[in-house]
Amino acid sequence: MPIIAKHCPGITVSVVDLNKPRIDAWNSPNLPIYEPDLQPIVEAYRGKNLFFTTECNAEIKRADVIFIAVNTGTKEYGFGGGSAYDLGAWEAVSRSIAENATEERLYVIVEKSTVPVRTAEKVKEILDACKKSTKTQFEVLSNPEFLAEGTAVFNLEKPDRVLVGGDIKTENGKRAVKSVCWMYEQWVPKERVLTSNIWSSELSKLAANAFLSQRISSVNSLSAICEATGADIEEVSKVIGTDARVGSKFLKTSVGWGGSCFKKDLLGLIYLCDTCHLSEVANYWRQVITMNEYQKERFGRRIVTQMYGTVNRKKIILLGYAFKKDTGDTRESAAIDLCRFLTAEKANLHVYDPKVPKEEIKESFPTVTIIDDPLQYVEGAHALVIATEWDEFKGYNYEEIFKKMVKPAFIFDGRNILDHEKLEEIGFYVYAVGKKSKHEASF
Repeated sequence: MPIIAKHCPGITVSVVDLNKPRIDAWNSPNLPIYEPDLQPIVEAYRGKNLFFTTECNAEIKRADVIFIAVNTGTKEYGFGGGSAYDLGAWEAVSRSIAENATEERLYVIVEKSTVPVRTAEKVKEILDACKKSTKTQFEVLSNPEFLAEGTAVFNLEKPDRVLVGGDIKTENGKRAVKSVCWMYEQWVPKERVLTSNIWSSELSKLAANAFLSQRISSVNSLSAICEATGADIEEVSKVIGTDARVGSKFLKTSVGWGGSCFKKDLLGLIYLCDTCHLSEVANYWRQVITMNEYQKERFGRRIVTQMYGTVNRKKIILLGYAFKKDTGDTRESAAIDLCRFLTAEKANLHVYDPKVPKEEIKESFPTVTIIDDPLQYVEGAHALVIATEWDEFKGYNYEEIFKKMVKPAFIFDGRNILDHEKLEEIGFYVYAVGKKSKHEASF
């Protein structure tokens, strides 16, 4: 929404939420989320044509276009538990809109959250069943986000595409689609603003995340082969990426993908396949998740194996807790699985992340030590484990770190961001994803 406010000065953008502390944070110098380049935009337009408020009912009543961006997590109970989307918040918001959007005119309702295919149909059912007047009209569109945390502002400013799905067979549908497209065309080239029917739009978001996670799981599967054979995953990925039919993006191996979307959307896609009786298709996408879980487990086992079969009471410093750099988001982070694995192995675990609040880590792992400067805690450490690709980890003085560590000093690079050859020259035992170490051992 801040990007729309920036590029559409004639539009008043109101961000509403019932959570007052969150709205207070949006109105303060300390935003509730960290995203590079977001704060200066919010500060530039807040109070001008960008507002944050808890006055949900009043804002709904006077809005022309309502974007719904509520959480759509995975349902954790009952029928569909563990794979279906939890659409409770969607239903509640739909009913709230019907209750408060009472003007006798057209309201354009836009899905922003990732939702199951045909959610728009159900939203329209609720709106039409609960509206106060027959002269109040609703048109529901799908406008999914294709952005990545850590680069969200850039993705919004220069998107590969903007997708608006709607019913262009009706006059209200055409009018609604045109109005939303017009907003984006204020800064996005027209040829990048795509339209489709609403079902294609809803499925396209799931499909995009499924393809991206599939690519990472695919290259991670190759990393296991590389470690077993002596091939180098970075060299293999480079060769694959030069093929124009494949491309080089999302071929970076790691300890495993995470974030709020990939697993949730894959599970949603799998659930959709199952309900459509497409079991073979469901099993195909289920394997993408299986491979990701295997990669995280395999990395944890490698740490224990290479440290002579035990990490019991050994001091290990885990660098990174967020699921990727440039965000404080920890949802489905591979670091969490590593913490769980290493604490179960009774390691003396110290965790550092530059953006994740200490309280959040401590709440999940009360026995670990949360540190604010890893360089002050390396004395007596047995191993460093890179779990998140924060740039600052590349600039550490590893010669000084090596002097303070127990020998042999181990580094397990779960993101392949360090200069492994230089670290070996210093004296470290280095283990990188998809690369066979000269110190490799099996017990």
